[in-house]
Amino acid sequence: MINSRLIYKILGSLLLLEAVFMSWCVVMAFCYGEKDAFPFLISTVVTMAAGILLKYWGKDATNNMTRRDAYLVVTFTWLVFSVFGSIPYLLSGILSNPTDAFFETMSGFTTTGASVINDVESSLSHAILFWRSLSQWVGGLGIVFFTIAVLPSMVGGSMKVFSAEATGPIRAKMHPRLSTNAKWIWTVYLVLTLACGLAFFLAGMDVFSSINYAMTTTATGGFSIHNDSIGHFNSPLIDYIGIGFQFLAGINFTVIYMSIFKAKFKQLLHNSEVKFYVLIVVVATLWIGALLIMRNGYDIEQALRSSLFQVVSFMTTTGIFCDDVGAWPHLTWLILAAVMFIGACAGSTSGGFKSIRALMIFRVMQNELLRILHPRAVLPVKINGQNVPTTQINNLLAFLAIYVLTCFATMALMVGIGLDGANSMIISLSCISNVGLPLDVIGPDFTWSAMPGIIKWICSLLMLMGRLEIFSVIVLFTRAFWKDN
Repeated sequence: MINSRLIYKILGSLLLLEAVFMSWCVVMAFCYGEKDAFPFLISTVVTMAAGILLKYWGKDATNNMTRRDAYLVVTFTWLVFSVFGSIPYLLSGILSNPTDAFFETMSGFTTTGASVINDVESSLSHAILFWRSLSQWVGGLGIVFFTIAVLPSMVGGSMKVFSAEATGPIRAKMHPRLSTNAKWIWTVYLVLTLACGLAFFLAGMDVFSSINYAMTTTATGGFSIHNDSIGHFNSPLIDYIGIGFQFLAGINFTVIYMSIFKAKFKQLLHNSEVKFYVLIVVVATLWIGALLIMRNGYDIEQALRSSLFQVVSFMTTTGIFCDDVGAWPHLTWLILAAVMFIGACAGSTSGGFKSIRALMIFRVMQNELLRILHPRAVLPVKINGQNVPTTQINNLLAFLAIYVLTCFATMALMVGIGLDGANSMIISLSCISNVGLPLDVIGPDFTWSAMPGIIKWICSLLMLMGRLEIFSVIVLFTRAFWKDN
């Protein structure tokens, strides 16, 4: 039986936390003397009231959480955060359509970065711009995971909740207590964000720009405060800083903590997933760089910088741009689509299929080819020198099948609604991989805002499924989930 009171209690606590985030935007609006202070103030009060009401409904809840409760908590948390997070857009008049407001907010919290706002420079206030960036930063490592780190007592049964929200097939632990693990990982995240912001500021950005770009870069989110993204600054130094911090944000934060804070550098140098991640980045960068030199007339430095920036941006699912990628050869888009599908490391802020899964698939294929020659050979799949259990291999293959089938199913649905096949494929892969590509690179009149409302709801669901790695959402639609045992 589902412990509904406990779910109310946790959701109420999390909504109170979201109200605190909104109050920061009230301060931001007052600092800049903007009219959006009132919409954010109303949004804060409404969110806080809803949080208090939910906590009241769950006041007598027991802390006995089942796995079903955990999956419901995680999925509902992201949905509820997005619903209440859309209120500032509606009250400020920036977005008058609830569909657009929900899409924008879901895109923010899932760090997808797809936006229905075509002109962010002239139409958005500092408070709204900050809210967009903050939503991505909070969602970077997970809303519930953030709560476990800051206020562990707010989330009962935290290990089950963490399992429902965590990314990747293999989860390393640094400490027996999950809350301690969460604090260490969030320390890495915070240090990266501060360092990124300082680097951007020293490279020539103003304070507001450096804060916003630092949050969206380390969250690998992609929301920008300028229409032409980070290319607005036309600065090679800023490009290289963006490359560095996107790349670091794509590495497993546990590995970063152990290698830097614990001085165990071998864990970083010998980690199988990190080496695979680096290999894909290097190969894709050199390939695209060569195409830009031969076909677009780029010089060597510009070709390598632009190709490296976009490969890292796509592979970490950040989705920001430093160049006019729409003018690149079509082959470069196939390469970028491939790295977008693979994604960076598990345990990072990036989306996608994850490098660890791609590496495991490669090892399985390699073993099957060897088994043809040696049928009786025992060929375990090894990652970081350790055998991967058969259950994880089965889970991996099931995940790949569902991932691909989900993309094809949504693609077919979009084609049925009226989109062409190529665009449907790009949109599906972009949303489920949490890469919010600006669709105007496909065509000058093709934008997220121009899509039909039903497709925006489908994309919102895809973003959520991609961020929670599909299983946590799909399991809610199974008959067994709702059947009491």
